[in-house]
Amino acid sequence: MTNSTLSLERLTTLENFGHSLQAQSHLYQPVNTEELAELFRQAKKSGQTVTLRGAGRSYNDAALNGGGIVVSLQAMNRILAWNPETGIVTAEPGVTLQQLWQHVLPDGWWPPVVSGTMFTTLGGCLGANIHGKNNFKKGTIGEHVLEFTARLPTGAEITCLPTKNGDLFYSMISGLGMLGVFTSITLQMKQMYSGLLNVHAFPVHNLQEQLAALMEGAPQHDYIVGWLDSTAGGKSLGRGQIHAADYLAAGDDPEAQKTLQVAYQTLPAKFFGLVPKNLLHYFMATFMINPGVWLVNTAKYVASLRRGEQRQAHAAFHFLLDYVPDWELSYGRGGLIQYQSFLPKETALAAWTEILTISQKRGLPSYLGVTKRHRPDKFLLSHAVDGFSLALDFKITRGNRAKLSAMLQDFDKIVLEAGGRFYFAKNSETSPETARRYLGAETVERFKALKHRTDPNHLLESDLYRRVFGE
Repeated sequence: MTNSTLSLERLTTLENFGHSLQAQSHLYQPVNTEELAELFRQAKKSGQTVTLRGAGRSYNDAALNGGGIVVSLQAMNRILAWNPETGIVTAEPGVTLQQLWQHVLPDGWWPPVVSGTMFTTLGGCLGANIHGKNNFKKGTIGEHVLEFTARLPTGAEITCLPTKNGDLFYSMISGLGMLGVFTSITLQMKQMYSGLLNVHAFPVHNLQEQLAALMEGAPQHDYIVGWLDSTAGGKSLGRGQIHAADYLAAGDDPEAQKTLQVAYQTLPAKFFGLVPKNLLHYFMATFMINPGVWLVNTAKYVASLRRGEQRQAHAAFHFLLDYVPDWELSYGRGGLIQYQSFLPKETALAAWTEILTISQKRGLPSYLGVTKRHRPDKFLLSHAVDGFSLALDFKITRGNRAKLSAMLQDFDKIVLEAGGRFYFAKNSETSPETARRYLGAETVERFKALKHRTDPNHLLESDLYRRVFGE
């Protein structure tokens, strides 16, 4: 960028992934660290704030900056180094999980932690410190970062490891892109002996059974995740299905050379080989009303009563959110809100029983529920607990937005009373009071002190930062 003033031609309306929030911003896409530094200089000169954006897959306003500058890092997407002997890779922040696994899998490696979509960028993954279906065993993605380099808004370049600049290592990872910009990320991959996983599917009849299955199953498996039917009530409240998966050992897959290839992992473009998947969201939209979702969930649960075991490709198991392109559009013009809470194993059952019951009584049931098993971590803005998470998707309409917002605030109170935490990549209703209560005043002040140190002019701000950490 060479102009001394912002170009109105770059003024763009951006949305969150759920299409429930939008903001107009000046959008720029640097290709190297020098352009990043120039953007910071121009922002300081013009009195603008800067927000970092990866693939825009956050459900909230983490990558929105109304009236300010948004810096897309998608063009900084080179894999800088790869060692197939050690499984160590160094990449720029705009590299997506798709690029990463496609690069390393043919050599027998896989990213140790992935999100439910392969289209997130590494920079975004570190900023939110994502977790996967194996959090109970492998933790968050930050636990597999060996080192990173970053450009600070001051112009300084730093290198961070757990043992060097450790305070910044554990705060920039999870720091929402508010302390600096990752410019290179070095990660340790996980060795694979097959492109397949052994997947076990079985039903659970209520919430208590669901949480018990996650608790008991986690130590026995490499991955475990639950689908929860949040439209079912009474004795069936919290019913659903568990999927547990395990790696194949060396020699277990006679076609390992084939299954480790990218072509084998590619998700099919057609449903049942007939219907193009990019049309499915139009069909799904007809069921996105309370009776329709109840019908679909009931059919899915009945189908799940038949236990199953199969071998499934890594991409098919991990990236369910990519199986139907543009699935989020099925929620309609108002979009969706995802509400994810993390609760200790001792309090999860009671708190989520209350939350699911309230959502049904108010006529605002979640249309999708997902449960996982978790463990704590060392990162500053951590969402993790020794317990479980429950993610709930809610459809927004013109008539229910205010009622939905009020209900989610009530949920926050229940979660806080139960000792729970939240995830800044998901919830869009978190208040400053809620954040301070679950993070703790000391953590919030530490984060703000680090921000003053790395960004003394407060150039890095987002709509989320102002909403949660604003004075």
